[in-house]
Amino acid sequence: MCASVANTKTMNNQQFKGLFTSLFVFLLPSLAWASSATGGKLDLTDHPLGLLAVGIFVTAYAFVVLEEKIHLRKSKPVLLAAGLIWGIVAWYAGQHTGLAPDFASNAFRHIFLEFTELFFFLIVAMSFVAAMTERNVFESLRAELVSRNLSYRSLFWITGIVSFFLSAVLDNLTTALIMSAVILAVGAGNVRFITLAFINLVVAANAGGAWCAFGDITTLMVWQARKVEFFEFFSIFVPSLVNWFIPAVCMYFALPKETPPPGIDNADVKYGGWTTCLLFGITIAITVSGKQFLHMPPVFGMLFGLGLLQILGYFIKRHEHRKSALDEPSENASYNIFEIIARAEWDTLLFFYGVLLCVGGLATMGYLELASARIYGELGFTTANVIMGLLSAIVDNIPIMYAVLQMNPPMDHGQWLLITLTAGVGGSLLSVGSAAGVALMGVSKGQYTFMGHLKWTWAIALGYVASIYTHLWINAAHFS
Repeated sequence: MCASVANTKTMNNQQFKGLFTSLFVFLLPSLAWASSATGGKLDLTDHPLGLLAVGIFVTAYAFVVLEEKIHLRKSKPVLLAAGLIWGIVAWYAGQHTGLAPDFASNAFRHIFLEFTELFFFLIVAMSFVAAMTERNVFESLRAELVSRNLSYRSLFWITGIVSFFLSAVLDNLTTALIMSAVILAVGAGNVRFITLAFINLVVAANAGGAWCAFGDITTLMVWQARKVEFFEFFSIFVPSLVNWFIPAVCMYFALPKETPPPGIDNADVKYGGWTTCLLFGITIAITVSGKQFLHMPPVFGMLFGLGLLQILGYFIKRHEHRKSALDEPSENASYNIFEIIARAEWDTLLFFYGVLLCVGGLATMGYLELASARIYGELGFTTANVIMGLLSAIVDNIPIMYAVLQMNPPMDHGQWLLITLTAGVGGSLLSVGSAAGVALMGVSKGQYTFMGHLKWTWAIALGYVASIYTHLWINAAHFS
């Protein structure tokens, strides 16, 4: 808020606003909307309806946090909250003649269209991952590693390195789940190895996703917002590597020195599996080229790639039918690319929609402007970006990055790279700080826990601090 407005508020009101701003930054992802584009400006930060909307969102987010306990899908409470919050915005806007008649509808439509572009991008990415999974690409990788009779320490480094680079093109959750199968297969019964390897896996997957636009939704958002160009993300490759390598070295000396018994390589890539991988690479190339040279949004290239995947699905289906006609056993004679697409994480996609609409409504009410002034206006860009990364250990990094992008502080190139780095890797500090950590706690069946991860937070924090200083040093030219 401007100084003249702030001076008219009472001290108690300022204290309340400060408290809420902290809560806002901790909890709210934001796809904010520029109110000037819709005719008028809405400020409900002191209004009971604004506080009601905040209460609705906080309650919905509490249900999201408790998802594992109450078994209520996270998309359900936020979808309901989104409808209620925008109902409040629309009703209030309709009662005030100072706002344009279509104020609420224009604000809603702007946020919805922003989400649509992200939605289709993610649908294509998830479809390629599902297709490669169905063709046994990842299962074959697991079987190959298991059969090589490697020591625990060798497997620790191999799974870490593979995760670091694999997560640059896949999301950290998918990477973690793929590599966790290897760790569980070879480390069965050795809790110490599984705990350390899973921590290493979380750190590597999060760090690997920070230096490539395809590696994490947060980097994708920064790229789509044109704050950083595709090849410029590679500037934080070394800081990301430092972020993973330092805690990995610290944990290495606590690993058992034995070699586990070898497993069996019992998985082969099915027909069309490697072609699917090739098409995914081509899709990435088309997406990047379309953005760099044709100035088209990334979703353009991704949907083109989906068309290529569907054509491949046609030939895979014909191949499976031919095998079936020759009485050869085939469990994929009814291969259907649309069934593959249906395996996308729809609960996650609808959760994104609900959260963005919830916070878009709260931002329309004026809360995001308040948060921006307090965080980036008072603390400075570097400090604020480091703190935002730390907050992503408590709240997923997607909410954090949405908030920063829509606050849109006047940062230079180096600072946008810094927030990309910190938001990407900060979630590694706690097991609940990223989707990868939460998922691994589920699949480990008690062998990888919150407290087990917390014992090594000091080492991860060393990597976090070192990566920031590395970025400030080697990318000094990006700072004005």
